[in-house]
Amino acid sequence: MKHDPNCLFCKIVDRKIPAKLIHNDEMAIAFEDINPQAPSHILIVPNEHISDIQSMKEGERELIGHLFFVARNIAAARGLDKGGYRLVINNGRDAGQAVFHIHLHLLSGRAFAWPPG
Repeated sequence: MKHDPNCLFCKIVDRKIPAKLIHNDEMAIAFEDINPQAPSHILIVPNEHISDIQSMKEGERELIGHLFFVARNIAAARGLDKGGYRLVINNGRDAGQAVFHIHLHLLSGRAFAWPPG
């Protein structure tokens, strides 16, 4: 499994930095965002280091799809699916990506505007 020793999320995956874990399996973890942008703001992160969408390989389709199933299951378990939730992936600095380890934001608990940003 690929890891970047300088990556914040790899350090969380490796338990070198603490996080409030919500989900943990062989492919991904999920944890509360320390700077929440909504009442519920959860990050879903693959255990393998993938910098961004442009860095994905063909063989990682299942891993990336798994992130969405984890999000769905967390939303259902927390009742977030009742009022709705937003899933976001920022890709690149101009899109707001701050940590270059692909991750899915699960946001809920308030109304969201469209278009975002």
